[in-house]
Amino acid sequence: MAVIETKGRPAADIIAEVLEKVIRTFPWPKSMRWGAGSLRWVRPLHSIICQLRDGDDLHVVPLDIDGISSGNTTRGHRFMAPDVITVSGFDDYQTKLAAAHVVLDAKARADMIWAEAQTQAFAAGLEVVEDTGLLAEVAGLVEWPVVLMGRIDDEFLDLPPEVLQTSMKEHQKFFSVRNPKTGRIERFITVANRETSDQGATILAGNQKVLSARLSDAKFFWENDLRVARGAGLAVWTDRLSSVTFHNKLGSQKARIDRIAALARVIAPIVGADADLAAQAAQVAKADLSSEMVFEFPELQGLMGRYYAAAAGLPADVAAACQDHYSPLGPSDDVPTAPVSVAVALADKIDTLTGFWAIDEKPTGSKDPFALRRAALGVIRLILTNSIQVKLNELIDFVILYRAHLFGQMSTELADAAGDFRKQISLLEQYNISDPAGVVKSAKLDLLGDFGDKTQKLSSDHIDYGAQVVNLSNNRDDLLSFIHDRLKVYLRDQGVRHDVIDACLSMGGNDDLARLVKRAQALQSMMGTDEGANLVQGFKRAHNILTQAEAKDGVEYSFGADEKLAEVDVERSLFAALSIAENAIKPAILAEDYPAAISAMAALRAPIDAFFEAVQINVDNSVVRRNRLNLLYQICSTCLQVADLTRLEG
Repeated sequence: MAVIETKGRPAADIIAEVLEKVIRTFPWPKSMRWGAGSLRWVRPLHSIICQLRDGDDLHVVPLDIDGISSGNTTRGHRFMAPDVITVSGFDDYQTKLAAAHVVLDAKARADMIWAEAQTQAFAAGLEVVEDTGLLAEVAGLVEWPVVLMGRIDDEFLDLPPEVLQTSMKEHQKFFSVRNPKTGRIERFITVANRETSDQGATILAGNQKVLSARLSDAKFFWENDLRVARGAGLAVWTDRLSSVTFHNKLGSQKARIDRIAALARVIAPIVGADADLAAQAAQVAKADLSSEMVFEFPELQGLMGRYYAAAAGLPADVAAACQDHYSPLGPSDDVPTAPVSVAVALADKIDTLTGFWAIDEKPTGSKDPFALRRAALGVIRLILTNSIQVKLNELIDFVILYRAHLFGQMSTELADAAGDFRKQISLLEQYNISDPAGVVKSAKLDLLGDFGDKTQKLSSDHIDYGAQVVNLSNNRDDLLSFIHDRLKVYLRDQGVRHDVIDACLSMGGNDDLARLVKRAQALQSMMGTDEGANLVQGFKRAHNILTQAEAKDGVEYSFGADEKLAEVDVERSLFAALSIAENAIKPAILAEDYPAAISAMAALRAPIDAFFEAVQINVDNSVVRRNRLNLLYQICSTCLQVADLTRLEG
């Protein structure tokens, strides 16, 4: 043991030491250095108020950081009340700042902004588009919020509302004001940091001028993109993605799109979608990544794809999939339900998961740079929300086979390219002529360059699919286990007990998540009743006695109990109950009617309880003892058809 003695010091000394350390080491996401000092802070630090109350006395704690000395003074609003303010305690500080046009509390500022914005919009028969993130950001930019509402020029009103909203939010920090009758964004709300004699007219005029310039850019992008979509079509944008790398080990975005399209075609009939439509949607779903609008506003990806697909005359289901296939992006995001969208969304997320498992880039405890946990949760929510009966292992196996096909295709194309190269070089070399002008040499270099370009393109589009096939084959169970881990978290948030989840995961066919969850929900319902809890206790008693006897005797009691050797009525009743349960459980499980299967199992509670109360298992008669142990095995095997009850707690 160690005894560490820390001697007391004056509180002021401790406070000064701790505050300096906190100020110098506070982890701001972004900080700056100013002047000649070494201090880095989120904004230039001008003064420090540090006071300590000792009884009725209030005095300044001496503190100096980078030449900034602590004191009891501050200043109000820079323009509206710039004079020095002397404060005595926090309440006095807050009150005097409010009088000097500084609202100290960020939530109070946000509430003021939102209330005034809604009031002004309501007076004009409009409504403010809610944006809590923007509200928090704007509340942090002003000390004395002054809400102003301005107009958007008529020439921009036909832009998609999302484009207007995004442009104003990202560039100007404006709130969008919508006409509830038409859904159009017609005005904007800006928040100034001061009151002016002209009630903000000059501020609004300046903001409207800048906004018009910004929206002119957006309108230019929109019109250019529409010309491409209506003319050449979205395929031209998809083709451009062949030069955009998705991941250096997984090839280009175009190669990824081709993989997603192949997988979407397989998933389509499972979710009730047309296979051709699903493949078509997958081919154009990411086309808008090449558009000018998405290049300027990446957060509009998918949404613009829907607009452009509709403009190109593509089917409505295809256009919807362009936007919906990214969803769900989080635990509270909406889940697509349209069959084509579901097929593409599921294919997209499974390609992401299998791809990174194929190159052994898995999440760690603290890092998940490729958002693979989010992709796994997306797969889970898509399957459960749409009640999709699909075996994930079969989809993973298809991915493995498809990558093997791509590897074979790549090998064939490389071999063909090499053969053509050798033939053409051979044709040049069969002429035994001098080459003073270097014509033959130049031709050889050109052929070599062409061969190099072709092999480089093949390699960039199909990066080491052979190794990916091996890795994914070896890691298939690990990937399924990763998805199961995310399912556990998801179900626990839904109120399903962790031991119930484990009991169901231990059963066969656990790659069918919809079936797995139905089993878990039925078992959870049973465990919520006294009958279910008592049945589990009876099962565990039978399982423990059987396990101990098998360990002691060195044999397995699983050869079938014989009702003829039963000595008492409760024993015969248990044989009959087990027969009834067995006949009910098997067909119910085959029909995936887990509530019925568990109800049949729960009916065993009374005969099992009666059996243990009236019968001794380990009797002297070895024939009777062996028969009763075999009967315990029958109890266990019957109950274990539904779930692995050994994993249940209690």
